[in-house]
Amino acid sequence: MNKELNSIGIDKNPSDTKIVVAMSGGVDSSTVAGIMKKEGFKVIGITLKLYDDGKEVAASKQCCSGQDIMDAKRVANKLNIEHKILYYQDKFRQGVIDNFVESYLKGETPIPCVQCNQTVKFKDLYEVSKDLNADALVTGHYVKSITKNNKTNMYKALDENRDQSYFLFNTTRKQLDYLRFPLGGMLKEKTREIAKNLDLNVAEKPDSQDICFVPNGDYASVIRKFRPESFQKGNIKNINGNVIGVHDGIINFTIGQRKGIKVSDKEALYVLNIDSDKNEIIVGPKKNLGKKNIYLRDLNLLCDKKDLDQSIYVKVRSTGNLLKAKVDLIENNHAHVNLVKPEDGISPGQACVFYKKDQFGHKVLGGGWIKG
Repeated sequence: MNKELNSIGIDKNPSDTKIVVAMSGGVDSSTVAGIMKKEGFKVIGITLKLYDDGKEVAASKQCCSGQDIMDAKRVANKLNIEHKILYYQDKFRQGVIDNFVESYLKGETPIPCVQCNQTVKFKDLYEVSKDLNADALVTGHYVKSITKNNKTNMYKALDENRDQSYFLFNTTRKQLDYLRFPLGGMLKEKTREIAKNLDLNVAEKPDSQDICFVPNGDYASVIRKFRPESFQKGNIKNINGNVIGVHDGIINFTIGQRKGIKVSDKEALYVLNIDSDKNEIIVGPKKNLGKKNIYLRDLNLLCDKKDLDQSIYVKVRSTGNLLKAKVDLIENNHAHVNLVKPEDGISPGQACVFYKKDQFGHKVLGGGWIKG
């Protein structure tokens, strides 16, 4: 029986194991590179340039900016590892930014970080890593991965406040078996402690907060840049179908939003629905916001279908709680999700991610995109 000789579940000595580390220039991926180098792996760091940032973007707390690329290069030099920069601006524009804009125009609330992982990071970078004959692609994401018999399963991270499993639900089985996530079993404080001990220049660097191509969180400015014609006035209606106001563009609204509606009523109003075909916003009281039934499209399953026969947990937003639910698979890669209790603010364009608890934690079973 083969014995796993290294910390990432590959039956090789570290010195014989070539790995690619995706280095964003932040403390997490830099620390992973440092850990792998210290353990004796043959490390190649790769940094992706994903967009052309202006001064106003580079100054904000975002990932993949020009400053991040320089930081990644400094870390690679410090660790004495090979470092490559891949220029993926066109791929990123087509796979992420265009999708982000179109999704908002359809009245959805997109998650570009999932699209980024799904396309340039875990698809294109996966292929580059394979071309380099690397044994694994290693990242600084906070998810646990447990590898047994050459099969890797993904779990929620030990650090609940940092868990990124929601954003990785669309990872394919083939990709997951090749990916490794060394930080999933440690707290963020420990990551920074390791970075300090390695004397990395990014040890105290703040975490990225904004979407990388959205300066200061102003997504409307991005849509205005690419699709200025999309800012068209339309009606705001109540649940009875009566026009009670006018909006300046549906892209200014998301399901569950309360602020910015600019319509007064005897009770607080929330956005209940966005009808992109009619360019209308439907608003109503909070009691009308809850939903128990969700329709999903484009499923990605990391489990056997029989694992969904019993009740599981789902997450319908990145910052949301785990909700008890039953998933019914239907044809054409769609599903109905029935929540035990109603949940507010469920929005098309977001993901619904499936989890099941076992002896190792909350295992990611896959998920799909919320359609309605």
